[in-house]
Amino acid sequence: MPGIDAREPGPSTPAVAIPPLVIKHATLENGLQIYSIEDHKSPTVAVQVWYHVGSKDDPNSRSGFAHLFEHMMFKGNEHLKPDTFEELTESVGGENNAFTTADVTVYHEVVPSNYLEPILWAEAERMSSLALNDANFNSERDVVKEEYRQRILASPYGEFSLALDQKSFASHPYKRPTIGNIAELDASQLPEVRAFHSTFYRPDNATLIVVGDFKPSELEAWTKKYFGSIPKPTEKIPRVSATEPARKGDALSVMYSPKAPLPAFAITYLAPSIRSEDTPALGIADAILSEGESSLLYQSLVYEQQIATRVSFDADLREDLGLLTFRLVLASGKSVAEAEKALDTQIDNILKNGVTEDELKKAKNQFLTAKLRELQTNNGKASSLGEAAVIYGDADRVNTDLARLQAVTADQVKNVLNKYIAGKKRVVIEYLPEVMRAAAAPSPTQSPK
Repeated sequence: MPGIDAREPGPSTPAVAIPPLVIKHATLENGLQIYSIEDHKSPTVAVQVWYHVGSKDDPNSRSGFAHLFEHMMFKGNEHLKPDTFEELTESVGGENNAFTTADVTVYHEVVPSNYLEPILWAEAERMSSLALNDANFNSERDVVKEEYRQRILASPYGEFSLALDQKSFASHPYKRPTIGNIAELDASQLPEVRAFHSTFYRPDNATLIVVGDFKPSELEAWTKKYFGSIPKPTEKIPRVSATEPARKGDALSVMYSPKAPLPAFAITYLAPSIRSEDTPALGIADAILSEGESSLLYQSLVYEQQIATRVSFDADLREDLGLLTFRLVLASGKSVAEAEKALDTQIDNILKNGVTEDELKKAKNQFLTAKLRELQTNNGKASSLGEAAVIYGDADRVNTDLARLQAVTADQVKNVLNKYIAGKKRVVIEYLPEVMRAAAAPSPTQSPK
């Protein structure tokens, strides 16, 4: 029996179509955008408020303000107690939380559907008036600082992760750490916090998402009742206008840390906005290269060559632009030079030979599975809709993105990686154990050549 070529494509998989979500959209006079999906499969409702403000909008020398407000917005006002959201969600079997990214800050709740009205009231309350006083400011600033200590300072590779954006972006505020900076948080003052809130936490900078078991007539009445009276400020919302310049050359940054148990390094390339037509192919490339232990990079560098303990590729695309990042933690006894050479060999191979049809099929199946799981819940639908409406700027992307991904070809994956990597300038960040510093330093008795 003749052998089978490992790169020979397997049987093609028919594209899977998901029934489109029926989205309703309304805009209040004060500018609040409202998107809703009615779904009565379960007696629950998901509510999300997406504020179009993230760490890229932090004031100069005040990184962490958007993240600080993720916490401040739970502190209440004269009508809301600090534990109101817990009482309205967790006490009735629901949940609530929030997150901050470079582009947005999002608050989200899931509750039994008969609690929709009080949740809308509470979200409107913290949008319209917040208890911005010294006590709340100081307590939540301390919370953010402690989070920084735990996630960054106490983590062996926390400062390495933070350095990827800081070293990779030359001028765009994406270089600011979303989590914040202790020194800059300590230097901040309450009037600055109040100014940030009035500038960005306003109805015309917010998108309300409601998905689940509700009556459209009631939702319309409640949104007008609770959000409609919130005034729209006359000042325009400031938007980031900085652009990232093209890289003029390769760059190397070497960091040393007593916390690093093993050497690590990352290689970054500039990437397009998430709204780019190249986004689906880059997403597929991300999955092929580093999704799971069967991924291309893991199999080669961790399993076969045993030169790394961890390896990843991340197509991190954001609203303005993004990064393609290869990251690697070395195996014990391996040198940075040989690991970088091994990774470069893998990169060159995929740029030259592309990916197989089987690798492409597996990646598409991973995306399909994840999307189907996401759309099984009201909160998953709300998150997908919010991302489409705010980050992509097109709510209908929630219904079209899966088809875009399934239409990606192996040639498109190869071409898009070549477009952003082949011949492009790169930034290399090495993160090394402190004991390697002495070995790297020239001997004081050694004469220069």
